[in-house]
Amino acid sequence: MPSYSIGQAAGLLGVSPETVRRWADGGQIAMDRDGSGNRVIDGASLAAFAKGRAEGLHPVPGEVHTSVRNSFAGIVTRVVVDDVVAQVEIQSGPHRLVSLVSREAVDELGIVVGVTATARVKSTNVHIDRQ
Repeated sequence: MPSYSIGQAAGLLGVSPETVRRWADGGQIAMDRDGSGNRVIDGASLAAFAKGRAEGLHPVPGEVHTSVRNSFAGIVTRVVVDDVVAQVEIQSGPHRLVSLVSREAVDELGIVVGVTATARVKSTNVHIDRQ
């Protein structure tokens, strides 16, 4: 069973090590000690915590009808518009996603820097949904 240091857990969760320590001290994340006395987090516990923390970030089933299961809720950080296409960047926690979409889609969805959006990934395509 894998285990993670505070720093590794912080990197996976997109927060600072101090935040992970506070969560552990507050009982939100179960933490143990390894053979050297270092604080470690069990991989399964970390996965459950990350999943629970992400609840509510993604559209509720029924609000959006799609077959895409990999979604990244975030904030639009950059939009570059051309005559036909637009490049949209979304920051979702530690993840930066870039998608090329039609200019028409950007206009219709009102995608501008600062709005919340969800990048949906299926195979090699990224679809952008405005919330």
